[in-house]
Amino acid sequence: MIEQAYLLPADVTIPAVASLRTRIGAAIDNNPAPGVGSVLDRVTFWLQLPTATTFTGMLDKLCEARGKRVGTALSSPGAGGLYDPADLSAAGDITAKWTAISERLHADRAVTVKGPTDHVGGSKSLFIQSNGAGFHVIVLLATGNDGGPGGRPFFLAFDPDVSAATEARQTWTTKRTVGDTVAKVSALTHADAIAHIKLMLLGNDPNGFGPLIRKYYVDTAAGFPAISRAGTGQ
Repeated sequence: MIEQAYLLPADVTIPAVASLRTRIGAAIDNNPAPGVGSVLDRVTFWLQLPTATTFTGMLDKLCEARGKRVGTALSSPGAGGLYDPADLSAAGDITAKWTAISERLHADRAVTVKGPTDHVGGSKSLFIQSNGAGFHVIVLLATGNDGGPGGRPFFLAFDPDVSAATEARQTWTTKRTVGDTVAKVSALTHADAIAHIKLMLLGNDPNGFGPLIRKYYVDTAAGFPAISRAGTGQ
């Protein structure tokens, strides 16, 4: 699994944290468009939800479709919109692929990255299978360095999977969401839903992000493992 961590105050990203937070907040406010769809539609546009706060199952396996629509919402149309890179497990110059990804990120374009769940997912993800089958899609938002220029490089990414990490599970489980997800989410107002989506992505710290946006320390000289289609999975 790609090593992951949460952003720290001294870390520097391109685009900058403030710019990313503004872009993400506006996208959440406007996607789906105000007045369109149910509260559940709004929440599942952004988040891959558990069936209940006991985290025994997930509502869907639509990571590919969700990654595409979220990535589109988080991209600058004027710069070319969402970027879907070539297969990162295929033969070829992997370093050049990551260079192209970085260039798109710096132009305010989100980038979808697809890989085996046990490689790109979170350590607590319910989609990780013992046989290594299945895939997951995360959305890259920025490049960065620990502590600023010269520090260890990383990519900042949004993982919509609410089961992905301990902190994500804890943030999702509130008095308003505890219990059956469809019933509890459907009972929220649109304003409450937007606030909870923002909590998951943006958190409460204006200099950081919520538990679904994390640093990924990628070896840009090595290809991804191939996706296994054995068994079932995402």
